[in-house]
Amino acid sequence: MAGGRAAHGDIAWPAALPFVLVHLGCLAALWTGVTWQALALGFGLYWLRIFAIGAGYHRYFSHRAYATSRAFQFVLAVLAQSTAQKSVLWWASMHRHHHAHSDTAQDVHSPRHRGFLYSHVGWIFDRRYDSADLAKVPDLARYPELRWLHRFELVPAFVLAGLCFLIAGWSGLVVGFLWSTVLLYHATFCINSLAHVRGSRRYVTGDDSRNNALLAVITMGEGWHNNHHAWQASVRQGFRWWEYDPTFWLLKLLSWLGLVWDLKAPPRPVVQNEQRLGARVIARAAEQLAAQFNPERIAQAIVATLHAPDISALQEALARARGRASEALAGLHLPHLPSREELLAEARARFARTPSLDDIVDRAHDLLLAAVGTRLAAHVPQRT
Repeated sequence: MAGGRAAHGDIAWPAALPFVLVHLGCLAALWTGVTWQALALGFGLYWLRIFAIGAGYHRYFSHRAYATSRAFQFVLAVLAQSTAQKSVLWWASMHRHHHAHSDTAQDVHSPRHRGFLYSHVGWIFDRRYDSADLAKVPDLARYPELRWLHRFELVPAFVLAGLCFLIAGWSGLVVGFLWSTVLLYHATFCINSLAHVRGSRRYVTGDDSRNNALLAVITMGEGWHNNHHAWQASVRQGFRWWEYDPTFWLLKLLSWLGLVWDLKAPPRPVVQNEQRLGARVIARAAEQLAAQFNPERIAQAIVATLHAPDISALQEALARARGRASEALAGLHLPHLPSREELLAEARARFARTPSLDDIVDRAHDLLLAAVGTRLAAHVPQRT
């Protein structure tokens, strides 16, 4: 798509060079060899740091799904930044922006608008997103130690890389650090890309978020992405007992030890799909539903089948409506104009069960009629 090509042109390729070099560095294992100590180190670092990403970057810093001490907050930040995924302040600010505009044209990494590859990794090196918007994270930016980590974002990663070398030599650096870091990159990035393309949708969220059990396994519970978008402040992302979410289980254990507290749970009506949706979610879902119909094609089909008296009646109705075409068309029985019942059938096929389904359909019907009316006004011959 044209928008996708334009977005790719904004990528600052020199900034992407270290990312490429980390991937290429993994090939150095051909010379360093692969020792069992390095493999064990890499295995442990992957799971420790994927926990830090989910529990730290995401559930704590981005969504404040639980509370902790300033000291443990710093520990989480250091562990998370050892993944070389930029600073806590940058990560949280971008993620909060994503939720505010999820899968709209303003989303920083939507597969729907910019393509899978860009949503997976390209956006990170986009010049437009190079700097953190600290106005989105004032609760975090007030801590000088987090601002220091923001300024020197790669220090934790370099320190960890050095420790891996001291523990297991060159193989420890390449296999233990680089291999696990690259795996962490793509496991994390799959939540931005794959979890908006493949999986199931239990809840209507107004975006493309999906639950993906495989991603939940490799990210310690982050793959229940549709659940998360349904109630972002929840410390649990696996809402059902059988949904694998060890990040939550470990946070629960840490709460028993007194390291974290005030773990926020999703309300029962949300879990049971009984809560009415907010206005923003209804509006976005209605836009998605209306977009399943082609207003231009509908308008052309209507005009092609009308006779002169009907065209005159349509002209008068549109003139009286004075820009409120949906109101004018609602009172007419025009051929090829989708009925509310047709939109309801499409909504039932497309969306998960929700008490707000009628609200979505009504809004979508108004949007579709307005779009068709605008095009009819352009197609209907004007009186002379």
